[in-house]
Amino acid sequence: MKEDFLHYVWQYKKFAFTNLQTVSGQELTIIHSGYYIQQAGPDFFNAQIIIDNQKWAGNVEIHLKSSDWYVHHHETDGNYDNVILHVVWEHDTDVFRKNNSVIPVLELKQHVSNEVLHQYKQLFTQKTWINCENQLTTVDDFTISNWIERLFFERLEKKASEVEMLLQKSTFDWEATFFQLMAKSFGLNTNGEAFLKMAENIPFSVIKKERFEIENIEALFFGTTGLLNDDNEDSYYNDLKKRWNYLKHKYQLQINYFQPLQFFKHRPDNFPTIRLAQLAQLVAKHQQVFQLISKANSKDVMYAFFDTNVSEYWKSHYVFDKSHPKKNKKMSKSFIDLMIMNCILPIKFAYRHSNGNINPEELISLATEIASEKNSIIEKFSHFGLISTNSYHSQAILQLKKEYCNTNKCLNCAIGQKLINFTS
Repeated sequence: MKEDFLHYVWQYKKFAFTNLQTVSGQELTIIHSGYYIQQAGPDFFNAQIIIDNQKWAGNVEIHLKSSDWYVHHHETDGNYDNVILHVVWEHDTDVFRKNNSVIPVLELKQHVSNEVLHQYKQLFTQKTWINCENQLTTVDDFTISNWIERLFFERLEKKASEVEMLLQKSTFDWEATFFQLMAKSFGLNTNGEAFLKMAENIPFSVIKKERFEIENIEALFFGTTGLLNDDNEDSYYNDLKKRWNYLKHKYQLQINYFQPLQFFKHRPDNFPTIRLAQLAQLVAKHQQVFQLISKANSKDVMYAFFDTNVSEYWKSHYVFDKSHPKKNKKMSKSFIDLMIMNCILPIKFAYRHSNGNINPEELISLATEIASEKNSIIEKFSHFGLISTNSYHSQAILQLKKEYCNTNKCLNCAIGQKLINFTS
């Protein structure tokens, strides 16, 4: 048993809370169990109780055993001076205040039903993958549906927090911020940080000035990522290199560090050279990119926005100086879907939040238009009965796995709470 179980038993009053007595036989009435704010100090703040007709207001501390008070050295911590009730699973010793008075104790083990205990133990019995894998299908659709929505917005809020950090760095320039976030998304997991570093190293004012000549944009992108540092007989490579040296001098660009780009294990269409070429075309094609995206509210509009090809050179190359038969290299729908989920939705959420006009239905509607991610986590949940039919579902499921299942926070999860009968 863990203390967080007792926290939830106390918070949601999942115990027989009438006719209570302290371990010393005093009558106990709970008026308010307090606020569970999970910070330093007692577990619950501003509780209200009555002990033998005397009303008390203060804090509540919870432990598995009374003696844990001394194990955790609370007797030397002034934050615990205002504890009015010590709630424990098992009482094994008295705890004294600084004035030598005994802190009243409520022992919970005689008040929690065997059913709740059984459900708790069943949930936390070791499983092959996640704690609730054998019980997931028993949870009602209403609970699942509400929890999916909450998880979706939790994940969106986390992504939006990155947007807000980039926005502050760019002195609240939404166009520059969107360019940086888009660059990171184009780099995917392996090259995302390197692409972001590139975007941060090129002032967006320079991008706007040079966007009318695609070779200059490519020179900036390839030069800033360190792809133009070698000697090469390829004529296009040398042209970009000359442009890069000129632009670097013209704008006094200081590039002191290149984060190495990763080609290994990527299919050619995902090579960083191709993604940079596609990003360059996108920047050159659209003016005021963020304004276009902020108003877009359907998948089709966004697909049209990303409908760009690479420059002529990259139609016959994946890397410099190695040609292949000419082919178009437009972004796939699956790649655009990633852009929508990892870039467009977070920045739309952050923008609407900054203006105080978030429209949850719009964001959910857009996410439901996008196909579900396909990975081992989504497949595993499907095997255990939680099926993803679109990105609204899959984003929520990924949040569930990372923030709750992986960390055993079942008691913070609506599914876990339902299985232990914490919710009606």
